[in-house]
Amino acid sequence: MIRRIIACFCFCIFCYTVRSQQRLTVSLERVGLTFVLDGEGRPVYSVSYAGRPVVLPSRLGFVLSADSSFFTGFVLRGQERRVVDTVWRPVWGEVAAIRDHYEELTVHLERMGRWLDIVFRVFADGVGFRYVFPKQAGLRYFVVGDELTEFRMAGDHKTFWIPGDYDTNEYPYTTSSLSSVDNAALVAASTAIAVRVAPDRYAVQTPLMMKSADGLYLNIHEAALVGYPAMQLHVDHASLTLRASLVPDCVGNKAYLHAPFATPWRTIIVSDKAADILASKMILNLNEPSKLASTDWIHPMKFCGVWWEMQTGKGTWSYSDYPDSVDARGQLIPSGRHSANTANVKRYIDFAAANHLGGVLVEGWNVGWEDWFGNWKENVFDFVTPYPDFDVREVTAYAASKGVAMIMHNETSGSATNYERQMDTAFRFMKGWGYGAVKTGYVGRIIPRGEHHDGQWMAEHYVRVASIAAAYHIMLDAHEPVRPTGLQRTYPNWLACEAARGNEYNAFSDGNAPEHETILPFTRLMGGPMDYTPGIFRLRGYSTVAGRQVHTTLAKQLALYVTLYSPLQMAADLPENYAAHMDAFQFIRDVPVDWDDTKILEAEPGDYVTIARKEKGAANWFLGAITDENARTVDVPLAFLEPGRKYKATIYKDGVGADWKTNPEAYAIETMTVDSKGRLRVQLAPGGGAAVSIRPL
Repeated sequence: MIRRIIACFCFCIFCYTVRSQQRLTVSLERVGLTFVLDGEGRPVYSVSYAGRPVVLPSRLGFVLSADSSFFTGFVLRGQERRVVDTVWRPVWGEVAAIRDHYEELTVHLERMGRWLDIVFRVFADGVGFRYVFPKQAGLRYFVVGDELTEFRMAGDHKTFWIPGDYDTNEYPYTTSSLSSVDNAALVAASTAIAVRVAPDRYAVQTPLMMKSADGLYLNIHEAALVGYPAMQLHVDHASLTLRASLVPDCVGNKAYLHAPFATPWRTIIVSDKAADILASKMILNLNEPSKLASTDWIHPMKFCGVWWEMQTGKGTWSYSDYPDSVDARGQLIPSGRHSANTANVKRYIDFAAANHLGGVLVEGWNVGWEDWFGNWKENVFDFVTPYPDFDVREVTAYAASKGVAMIMHNETSGSATNYERQMDTAFRFMKGWGYGAVKTGYVGRIIPRGEHHDGQWMAEHYVRVASIAAAYHIMLDAHEPVRPTGLQRTYPNWLACEAARGNEYNAFSDGNAPEHETILPFTRLMGGPMDYTPGIFRLRGYSTVAGRQVHTTLAKQLALYVTLYSPLQMAADLPENYAAHMDAFQFIRDVPVDWDDTKILEAEPGDYVTIARKEKGAANWFLGAITDENARTVDVPLAFLEPGRKYKATIYKDGVGADWKTNPEAYAIETMTVDSKGRLRVQLAPGGGAAVSIRPL
């Protein structure tokens, strides 16, 4: 309470003291922005929601190689305002149409002959702002030493965070007060993560989700990350200020720029309803429209593949056990455990064809896996040479005969330089063999050596991959990249990313806590779809490690197809594990991956999420509900259904006695007739969920 009183007092004092200066304000509905140059000529902004302080007066600016004080002594030389209210239609997504409505303020600042513009856009659900370095004689090529953007919070909020790591986003989430953020112990304990570089124990990643004591929900992230390093946030415990912390390169610089240049947008989404955070399209709206001349070749899909075999130890990516395990002719000696062999892949193609899955992903098909990780080796894969037991021609022809698309896998082992040299060759190979999609991977330390996954060089690399893939009409699913920032609008062939702790951690580590999937929509998925690889049905006994299990029920695995959005969704388990539960697998067969409408029915970060989505081009609805470690009753209205129409609801729910820890595979299926005047009431088990298909009668 004392902190809130102090915050409100400081906010009022700020408003009073700037009256004598040129105070600029912008507002839209309940969101307000104030901008001013303080007495030292420093740019300062603040954000409010319904008159309540959200971001207290916070400073902006830079340390540049050409000007180490490019944050003070500015003079306001002009301003521009405009209002935009348009509607655009995404190629694919959670809704068929998106309204882009904002009030924009651009301030033109000058300091000793050098110019800086700051563009603010105020939406009904938050604020986005970016820096623009206009073309100018006094600042052409320059280096960013630091970005000094601040977000001074109005209270010691409940915060959902992972460590600010330069190379990975695969940590479990911690829930704590903002003033308690300290990532050192978690970073040290996270030995299941291959590469960890987190030098600032008080740094966190974005998207950062917070909840104030008086019920405001806040999310801080960035949009349109192009040509610039990713932004982390350093937490100052005393002032409750978050300061931008850009990922550096090998010599400590943050960015190498050439004016004119516009930075990514810094985003603040705010509401007094958690559901509004998940419904926000602000980050997408801050990205540029599609750069692609045509998009009719882009097809969201469900797929399966050999991936879970390797994750659980049934098979291997490598053909041989060791790189020097060769016979008298110098040929690799097969281990007999290689999953990406022709006969096994054809088995997955048969499964996909029989169950309406559009594609099959094959990892470990190409030579190099015997010596691919841990050596910081540059030339690992060539992306076109298969192992002796994988017949590209036979597999391609067989998939085509079954109407199944093959999905390419290009693991780089972190060697982006090697991939850059061979990218055109790799995409020509895909195009020649009819592969319309690729999953890329960046496991390991980055080459160029000294660069990081989230630095400027790699941020540019990921966009280059998306751009070149688009030129070859290839869809992209990137693993181990920087966190998404809405670039799927600009490059709609960039369908999905990993960039977070996915389902795989249930295979080779202590796993993901039951609350994990209730936090992800408020954090990682704010920037774009996630390839989480849901659909695991054998939840125990899949590992040789005693006690290892997936921390969900089977029904929750079904619900994830709705609650964790992606236009690429994997049926991740083995065909034989699905064979034992084909009645439950029917939901995976039926659930779409592209939508006309989405309704966030109820949500609370770390506790529960219930979402309903309408199938694109059809009248069918699908609903997913998930909970954390606590049992919970879902009771939601069905008002989103068409009035006056009857529907058949098929409910896949936790069975009697279900519990993620002791009885995870217990489920039940029931049907009922529903309409828009009714409600859906379902009991969720601890770590459980429910998936519902709703079809017109």
